Amino acid sequence: MNPRFLSLFFWLGLFLLLVPGLVHAYLLMPFPGSQDLEVISEVYYLEKAILPLRIIGILLLLWPLARTILRGSWRERLVRGTALALTLGLFYFTDWEYKAERMFEEPQLIRFANASDNRLPDSLLVIGLVKGNVAKAYPVNYLGYHHKVQDSVGTQPVLVTYCTMCRTGRVFSPVINGKAQTFRLVGARHYNAVIEDRDTRTWWYQATGEAAAGPMAGRQLTELSYQQVSLRSWLEKYPHSLVLQPDTHYQEDYDELKRYDRRQPIDKDSTLRADTLIRKSWVVGIAVGKQAKAYDWKQLEKVRVVNDEVNATPVLIALENDSLSFHAWKRTLNGRSYSFTPDSLGRGVRDLETQSLWNWKGACIEGPRTGDWLERIQAHQEYWHSWQRFHSPTTLWRGDLRLVQQQKDYLTN
Repeated sequence: MNPRFLSLFFWLGLFLLLVPGLVHAYLLMPFPGSQDLEVISEVYYLEKAILPLRIIGILLLLWPLARTILRGSWRERLVRGTALALTLGLFYFTDWEYKAERMFEEPQLIRFANASDNRLPDSLLVIGLVKGNVAKAYPVNYLGYHHKVQDSVGTQPVLVTYCTMCRTGRVFSPVINGKAQTFRLVGARHYNAVIEDRDTRTWWYQATGEAAAGPMAGRQLTELSYQQVSLRSWLEKYPHSLVLQPDTHYQEDYDELKRYDRRQPIDKDSTLRADTLIRKSWVVGIAVGKQAKAYDWKQLEKVRVVNDEVNATPVLIALENDSLSFHAWKRTLNGRSYSFTPDSLGRGVRDLETQSLWNWKGACIEGPRTGDWLERIQAHQEYWHSWQRFHSPTTLWRGDLRLVQQQKDYLTN
């Protein structure tokens, strides 16, 4: 065969072995510029094509390599041998170092303890779930490393997820087409984790549960209700709860997220004003129907309680005194809207109309409305850039100074 054709086959074979994997790694990891591209469908099909392309690449390499070994000059052997060695070396990065499911492994041991046996500090931030008489708490610094824990609460299979790049948790039913699925972590797009189910091999965004690419594109995973609160707050509400314990295989990884729930990125930058809104500012997001709204966490900390409307639905957002635990409810009862203010002793919120006290589970425990319950709305803590990206268009609440003064006056009277 013409040596030029053999040389072409060699370099084309190396290209097919190396370049698709490099492009795949670049697009699915947060490298500069990679996450802003609208290419999730392209990278989805690229991943499916990598193995066939590599097989073709190996076939193209066989004859040129054989000829180089048997009849090639020392220069050909040096150049092609070096190029092949570099290609194989780069496989470490494309197939290991930057493979999401290897960087963030599944827990090897899922173990729970009851409140009396739990040894974790109660200041930890957790994702809490209740199904029937069963309650479970999943610490965010463990979820943040694994990105997902596949479990069950009572008879309900659950997929508990958390993405540290967008600072948000979601809990989904893993059941697709009537069958519970196992999911793997694919990587990230738009700084949000992307997961794939085993059977349909569809790619799903963690921030929304939307199928972004694959056979189920356009469908949604069923989101399940959860609360993001401190472990202390959770156990006060559900003292019988089970608490996920650390898998000691990953203790160093957990330790890297030890203070994850304590300070915002803006708090670490002395050049910025405390009330500046940046990409990684924390917000609490609510979506009612097709309308979405975000609430600046810094301002929520000041007022503790916000009475608002989203999509003509009166809503209540409230922070507990630990500045970690938050809640959202509808503030209507029997067709009447109520306004709320923080309880002076931190036990919950009081409505201004009847002065009834409502605890952090949404139950009225004192006053004329005793026995009534507020209807919970699912709310999410998230980075501002992520909420904007996945809930566009959205509006932003940044505080109401008149409301702040009213609440201060109430607490001092």
